[in-house]
Amino acid sequence: MATRTEQRAPASQMEPAWHVIDAEGKTLGRLSSEIAVLLQGKHKPTFVPYLNTGDFVIVVNAEKIHVTGNKLRQKMYYRHSGYHGGLREQTLSDVLKRTPTRVIRLSVKGMLPKSKLGRRMLSRLKLYTGGSHPHEAQVNARPKPPVEETQPEPAPKAAPTRARAKEKASAVTELAAEPAPVTEAPEPSEETPPKARRSRATSTSPTKTAESTEEEPAAEAVATKPRAAGKPKRARGAAEAGAESVSGEASGESVAEAPETEPTPKRKPSRPRASAKTRSKAGSDETPPESAPAKEEA
Repeated sequence: MATRTEQRAPASQMEPAWHVIDAEGKTLGRLSSEIAVLLQGKHKPTFVPYLNTGDFVIVVNAEKIHVTGNKLRQKMYYRHSGYHGGLREQTLSDVLKRTPTRVIRLSVKGMLPKSKLGRRMLSRLKLYTGGSHPHEAQVNARPKPPVEETQPEPAPKAAPTRARAKEKASAVTELAAEPAPVTEAPEPSEETPPKARRSRATSTSPTKTAESTEEEPAAEAVATKPRAAGKPKRARGAAEAGAESVSGEASGESVAEAPETEPTPKRKPSRPRASAKTRSKAGSDETPPESAPAKEEA
């Protein structure tokens, strides 16, 4: 079963009304129940048990209430001082003579909630002896117009996750279905011919070519010369230097101008060194007199 929920204004915005009741000739119990209903707000459609939605009640002529039976002599009121033997007893007739407002207050208090909220409700009860009261301004005041609260518009609800996922998938499929734009390549213009690349072969200097042509016959003479078997490295180097000098004189050029490209021989410890006699014999037989400085340099 569905429950019905009504939107109510907060208790701070509810304006309580003021009621004036004349207790002359009214029965104590019936008057008390009527006052308790007004204090709790049970006569209003906005009543809730956890809020103070009641009204103010003003009771005049509190000493002229009516009771049935023999209650004036039989009904007792007790109070205790807190000490041993401090119990005090009073009849209804004695209380009405001393404090007539206390009778109605105690009767209404027993009909209200026993809590902080009940004490707040009881504070709205105003009891007076006689037919006058000092609350004429509150009773005759005009009721304030109800305050209309403008409720903010509810924010639009976000689409569920599944719907959002479907929207994303549809957008992706639409993008994939669209044909990709064809970009035409720019046609080469006839006015600007492509730049010719420079070849490294054409960029060689004439000095290098002249040197290479001069070195070719010397290299061929060294390559064609038979290798002497059993000669040490130093003797072979001197012989090669002499051959180069001879080839330079034959070509009509000085030996000093030709670049000396003499390889630096590496020693091998495994081979035995040649003796001084073999060195002197090899140098005297094969090397010419011009190769003496080359032999000393080696």
